[in-house]
Amino acid sequence: MGESPLFCWVRAIERQVQTTSTVVEKIEAIAQRVAESEGLEVVEVELKGSGGARMLRISIDKPEGVTHADCENVSHQVGTILDIEDILPGRYTLEVSSPGVERKLLKLKDYSRFQGRKVKILLREPLENSRRWEGLLAGVEADGRIGLEVAPGRVLRFAFDEVEKANLKFEWGSRT
Repeated sequence: MGESPLFCWVRAIERQVQTTSTVVEKIEAIAQRVAESEGLEVVEVELKGSGGARMLRISIDKPEGVTHADCENVSHQVGTILDIEDILPGRYTLEVSSPGVERKLLKLKDYSRFQGRKVKILLREPLENSRRWEGLLAGVEADGRIGLEVAPGRVLRFAFDEVEKANLKFEWGSRT
């Protein structure tokens, strides 16, 4: 009898998601090239909205912190490449910024880089009856498991793929 309208609609959404993820991958590759040439790291690339209301956000970082000039430079270079290569046709807003004081921890290397810092972590599944944890990052062990000191001398260990969301936790008066 053919596909039901609902099934076709779902398939159309799946195609749109695949197309969006392909576009984001291309943009991320461009942003990586530009950032690396400037001694920066791309933390995250997000594409939100549709039509003329699309927002492209690129977060960049470097160990000593990102300056306004860094953001301006990356924005100019990436924007020019995107427009010339027409990767994101039509209107969009490009925003390049630092990841902020409560930056997301998206890559395994982030857990080593920010060892000793206070973090908030949401796990996919409960560990000791809780999915939400705060503590000091104890780093990444040789087996790839992440250590989180939740109390003095008490360290939880979990795999990177068990993390749903994690970010640094800013504390006023803290110097780290």
